[in-house]
Amino acid sequence: MAAPRAAAAATPAADLLARGAERLLRIIGDGRTGLVLLIATGLANAVAAFLPDGPRLLDSAPYAVLLGALALSGVATVAVRAPAAWREWVHPGPIRPGAGALEAVLEEAPREAILATLRSAGYRARLEELRRGWAIHAVRRGWSRFAGIGSHVALVVIVLGAAIGAAFGSETLFSLLRGDQALLDTPRAGFSAAVRLEDFEADFGADGRPRRLDTIVTFLRDGVPVRDATLRVNQPGDFDGYLVHPWTYGPAVRLRVTNLGGGVLLDAPVPLDGVRDGTPVGSADLPSVGVTLGLAITDADANELGVSVVGDEGLIDSARLRPGDQARIGDLNVELDGFDAWVTFLSRRDPGLVVLFSGAALLSASLAVAFWVPRRRLTIRPTLYGLRLVLRGERFDHPADELARLRRRLSSPA
Repeated sequence: MAAPRAAAAATPAADLLARGAERLLRIIGDGRTGLVLLIATGLANAVAAFLPDGPRLLDSAPYAVLLGALALSGVATVAVRAPAAWREWVHPGPIRPGAGALEAVLEEAPREAILATLRSAGYRARLEELRRGWAIHAVRRGWSRFAGIGSHVALVVIVLGAAIGAAFGSETLFSLLRGDQALLDTPRAGFSAAVRLEDFEADFGADGRPRRLDTIVTFLRDGVPVRDATLRVNQPGDFDGYLVHPWTYGPAVRLRVTNLGGGVLLDAPVPLDGVRDGTPVGSADLPSVGVTLGLAITDADANELGVSVVGDEGLIDSARLRPGDQARIGDLNVELDGFDAWVTFLSRRDPGLVVLFSGAALLSASLAVAFWVPRRRLTIRPTLYGLRLVLRGERFDHPADELARLRRRLSSPA
């Protein structure tokens, strides 16, 4: 007798667990839960966009948990709503009067004629025999309900695309002077996609704001030029699965430095990639003579460059040069050929981008279908005064025109 008692005691516990799991699934799949999670995700992205250290927030564990909860909510919504939407579509149920429902009284008509008229109007209708009379239940565009459910699937796809990008994507920052080139990703065997900076053209207005920033580059594969491109703000280049953005830019100077004997110590552009007191600055090490050149723009309007020679014991000498000038600074001859530019690039590969944009397209399409072709449901019952029609649309829909159309059709059913 012990075994039956154990089985009987176990059954309520199993039922309780099943009911608890179903209740939890409904809470997670509730539209309000999804809306709260969606708002929280949007706020997190907005904060990350405004804070200087915001991108780290998007790489944190709490943000990953938030995205996972959003995806789980979408899956739960589909699991809860899809079976009910299917049952309602293939087997329309009764519609109760109340808030949001429209009602009308129709003249008596044969049931078969009402069914035929509703079907010709695009409704899936069925006749239900009752103990006291009958009722006709119908639904039009029941498939539209699945479009609304599809928006939750789209959110899952978007989160999946973002997760794929975070797990398998890459971002690389590198700076190039004119004529320099660099790989688009971390060096590895067999990888040869690269970009070379050919020119940087800028045009500024009277207020100092840039009107045109054109970065002219050449994309290379195996060291061979493949194609040229002009990159602009919000117009990145695309090469071998990588998006290449001009991230930032700055001035550079072309210097020729020789010793007193005429030996060339430096003949190349030097980027002024630092800022001190709002002034672009840079440096160039000359290890063969044990000194460092400190560079700073001292007069931007006159294109004047300040050059300092610094050794182990501090400042040795300094001078100011303009393009074409040459001066002896300490034991060095320094010639300023002119000014140039350097550009910092962001190279990004995101294998989840196609999935993410597919989810966005699915979201837009599903919402468009759900809002523009909403589902309509109705019930017709006989009463003492004729036929009572109860019509319901979606929460955002007030189908008064549909009610008028049905009254005209059913006033003289086929």
